[in-house]
Amino acid sequence: MARPLRFQYPGAVYHVMARGDGGKMVFETDDDRLVFLKRLEETCRSCGWRVHA
Repeated sequence: MARPLRFQYPGAVYHVMARGDGGKMVFETDDDRLVFLKRLEETCRSCGWRVHA
């Protein structure tokens, strides 16, 4: 059963996290991690999101 849809509204705060399945690493290399962070930065800028941690 899928979880219910998340309520969305201006100014909402969401807890988002990434972790590997079954204890696996999320990124294979440090370059992979840096590419992810760059894409996250670009997405945050284009969508007006803020990352707090």
